[in-house]
Amino acid sequence: MNAPERIWNHQQRNRAARLERVRLQLGADLTGKILPAARAGDLLHAVLECGDRVCLEGNNQKQADFLGKTLAALDPLRINQLHMLQSVLALPEHLDVFENGIASKLDFSFSGPQAARLARLVSSRKIDIGAIHTYLELFGRYFVDLTPRVSLIAAEAADRHGNLYTGPNTEDTPAIVEATAFKSGIVIVQVNRIMDVLPRVDIPADWVDYVIEAPTPYYIEPLFTRDPALISEIQVLMAMMAIKGIYAEYQVERLNHGIGFDTAAIELLLPTYAASLGLRGKIARHWALNPHPALIPAIEAGFVESVHSFGSELGMEPYISARPDVFFVGPDGSMRSNRALCQAAGHYACDMFIGSTLQIDLQGNSSTATLGRIAGFGGAPNMGADARGRRHASPAWLKAGRQAGEGRNRMPRGQKLVVQIVETFREHMQPAFVEKLDAWELAEQAGMALPPVMIYGDDVTHILTEEGIANLLLCRTDEEREQAIRGVAGYTPVGMARDHRMVENLRDRGIVQRPEDLGIDKRLATRDLLAAKNMKDLVRASGGLYMPPERFRNW
Repeated sequence: MNAPERIWNHQQRNRAARLERVRLQLGADLTGKILPAARAGDLLHAVLECGDRVCLEGNNQKQADFLGKTLAALDPLRINQLHMLQSVLALPEHLDVFENGIASKLDFSFSGPQAARLARLVSSRKIDIGAIHTYLELFGRYFVDLTPRVSLIAAEAADRHGNLYTGPNTEDTPAIVEATAFKSGIVIVQVNRIMDVLPRVDIPADWVDYVIEAPTPYYIEPLFTRDPALISEIQVLMAMMAIKGIYAEYQVERLNHGIGFDTAAIELLLPTYAASLGLRGKIARHWALNPHPALIPAIEAGFVESVHSFGSELGMEPYISARPDVFFVGPDGSMRSNRALCQAAGHYACDMFIGSTLQIDLQGNSSTATLGRIAGFGGAPNMGADARGRRHASPAWLKAGRQAGEGRNRMPRGQKLVVQIVETFREHMQPAFVEKLDAWELAEQAGMALPPVMIYGDDVTHILTEEGIANLLLCRTDEEREQAIRGVAGYTPVGMARDHRMVENLRDRGIVQRPEDLGIDKRLATRDLLAAKNMKDLVRASGGLYMPPERFRNW
């Protein structure tokens, strides 16, 4: 008996049926691929089917906010059980779709502003979390087992044919669109404006199905901007230790900085403190980093030679255009960002990641997913992981590898520097160091297979606090590792439980280093070392090219 002939184009047939529904219901309002904003809800009702995997573009900064609001306002009797795929949960409507009964499952990377609300919805079982991903992991799954059926994205402009210009805030768009368009999905884009001729074509029209000119420009958040006026002297001290004890010690030339005042302080000490140590041209030359305004003085001082970015930063556009030797700038004069490629660069091409966290345990595991707040991880697990597939050498990578391998019978190899920089107490005097991560209890509450750890302890090479630096590469036993961590945990319960004799022994061996061990005079750790002490100083350093968002202007 012959088996029935297999049909090989179910997805293409389903796509054709969806497009036909749109043609029948909205054809009179379509001009090529362009549809009026007033019909956006009707478009989504026609295109979507219950249970669809839907990617709503919400990056660290750029948000497809109009399409997000439209999605959240759909009729849950017609569209429900959607499986949402999102890099970032930033806006209320990103969670409204769950409370309104339109979506039920979520795979994401970072939730920042919605972290507390997400935790409440998870604990009340209104959201089924598939996984908390790192960005690169989520993008990778778009091409394997989480391919979007419908993607809702944002772009700067479109032309009459549907070609897209994404400008400096390209971010996740290429990865989302390519995965969707080449697996018979449907791509819908909101744009700020429709133009006759685009400055450049970032996404070809063949990959786009429908274009809507949104009533207002898409929302964008200046996520990486930090006002130097808010940097404390403790953070200046920690920055001095980072520069002298890690950057100089390992000759770190290629790196990524996490978001925060701790790393902003380091950036602002490069033209002053680092220069006084004779480190210009020797450290911090090549970056995988958003265009942090705090980096402007270091760029102007000749420390920074190149920056490839995940996304842009509001107000930095004129400065970026004027510095094409530093940034990746197209012939149109605007930067091209790409989150997927920059994540890959941060993982494989950088020698060091330094960033902060909310909790660290005695093994060095860290997480930003705590009870009452599921912030997610973003790109930190990519940046903060030793790239086991790396094969090219650099002084920093080789030295870290030698330290990790000393006294061990193993094939020599390099290792990435992964630094966690935290003050011992966080806001509301919550200790950053704990015996056990909240992630364990959170995993039980949410039914997760594993505790949501951001960076695993076996990838962490250094922990830096106001107390000093713990070099975990040099630890040879689990007990040494634990005591090194306790040794920099200050007056937290974890720190107070240290074995004082053992910590002093670790200090004698250079595993724990206090500021004085590094030759740093704490009395010199003042804000006077900052190359810019406020936002106006950053504007001056840029030659007037940097234009801070209104919220950062106090003059």
